[in-house]
Amino acid sequence: MGAAELGVVIAALAKLQLSEDEIDLLQGALATFMQPGQCLRLIEEAAGRPACPVCGNPRCHRCGHANGLQRYRCVVCRRSFNALTGTPLARLRLRDKWLPYLQCLIDSTTVRAAAERVAVARSTSFRWRHRFIAGVRREPRPQLSGVVEADEMYHLESQKGSRHMDRPPRKRGGKASRRGISKQFDCILVARDRNRQTCDFVTGRGPVSASQLAQHLQPVLAPDVLLVTDAARSYQAFAQRAGITHETVNVKAGIRARGAIHIQNVNGWHSRFKTWLRRFNGVASRYLANYTGWQRVLDAAVLTTPRQWLGVAVKNLADESGTLRQKNGQQNG
Repeated sequence: MGAAELGVVIAALAKLQLSEDEIDLLQGALATFMQPGQCLRLIEEAAGRPACPVCGNPRCHRCGHANGLQRYRCVVCRRSFNALTGTPLARLRLRDKWLPYLQCLIDSTTVRAAAERVAVARSTSFRWRHRFIAGVRREPRPQLSGVVEADEMYHLESQKGSRHMDRPPRKRGGKASRRGISKQFDCILVARDRNRQTCDFVTGRGPVSASQLAQHLQPVLAPDVLLVTDAARSYQAFAQRAGITHETVNVKAGIRARGAIHIQNVNGWHSRFKTWLRRFNGVASRYLANYTGWQRVLDAAVLTTPRQWLGVAVKNLADESGTLRQKNGQQNG
């Protein structure tokens, strides 16, 4: 519809005396009409011109359209593909409902409530949740600088939804069979600097070790940071090996701050995450990294619209798929 045609429609509507209910119905109809085109356009813009998902060759030419997306054909292997081929979003249907569903993610809506709002099945709602979150949380991790606080929290491991459990089932909200931190808990490591840049890692079961800190934490720390943690020995060993300036706060002795030396910012993130997580009535351990990444994106308040979420998710998944294709191509070569 061109600008002239749109003007004629608007002029015709202006002559009608519509009630508020009729205006709401009209707005909903227009939104339903426009969202598929918006979604497809955002996908094309975010993905750019993709390389071949089979051989990794960047030389390709346009070859018609399929399901509203531009189709390309590789000049080397002659395979056809589109912007989503090879990504977790490749075979997801109902693209006209993607943007309304992403608003549900921004609102932290439960699976069932989101399914009812967008009019999809609960299984579809659950699948979309983790496909889109997996794309958004793959944003490159920020480099933490200045004073960096680091601390871990523990979440009782859950095999929710698993058909092959390695332990007897327990009721929701159950407790560990032994006291203290053990292998029955998933460790969530969070590091946050005073500029509110945050990195989160699910390091595995049980207390965090110095080797796990070196694996996850060291790549995101600037060389001249001041690392502030509690008095756990693993942090002291890690800082000594990495040559990082390290200060500790003896929380167990009741000392929560020594001037600017404290871990209250990262503990505040822990508190917000625990409060936010309760609405989902327990999450499986295998999806825990998605939920920490989801909360990190919401807490940063950088992606605030469905359009931004979709663009970032498509771009990150496309970049990741392209990197994997290049590695596979090098190995095959």
